Amino acid sequence: MSAAPSGTGVPPVDLNQPAPAPRPGFWRRRVIEPIRAQLTQGVAPDQVALTLGVGSACSLLPFLGFTSLLNLGVGLALRMNQPILQTLNQLLGPVQLALILVQVRAGEWIWGATGDRFTVGEMIRTFRDSSVTEFLARFGWAGIHALTAWLLFAPVLAAVVYFSVRPAIRRAAARLKP
Repeated sequence: MSAAPSGTGVPPVDLNQPAPAPRPGFWRRRVIEPIRAQLTQGVAPDQVALTLGVGSACSLLPFLGFTSLLNLGVGLALRMNQPILQTLNQLLGPVQLALILVQVRAGEWIWGATGDRFTVGEMIRTFRDSSVTEFLARFGWAGIHALTAWLLFAPVLAAVVYFSVRPAIRRAAARLKP
């Protein structure tokens, strides 16, 4: 039986056929399915959890444009899943941007520095409008402060993410076993 009359330009719909399954959402396609694929291909759940922990830490490096390379290098060195690392890197981009100034201020506190108060927008404008030498002269110490905070923060973040997602990933792996 068809629902659309002939001659209307609309293809007939077979009402006896089940409706097509809805397309999975972004989160499911880009995060859940790659993790599930890794688990069904025999990757250990702890390795997937470690990939998420290390990838989260690497993705929050306070230097724009370097996180993809950092994830690539660390992922190759530790034999981690690159699609998961790079997807995580893209998902955490807004968080990375929001944390740059926080990391600068934390680094200033660690170093005991009285910081030159600036905004991320000011930093981006200076990067765009000035030479590299001028940019580094103005914001070089801010970069060192941010890097110091990140170096102290990254291992803690990696451990927190690893230990928080590991039980869920282990449960998911157990459900996927035949």
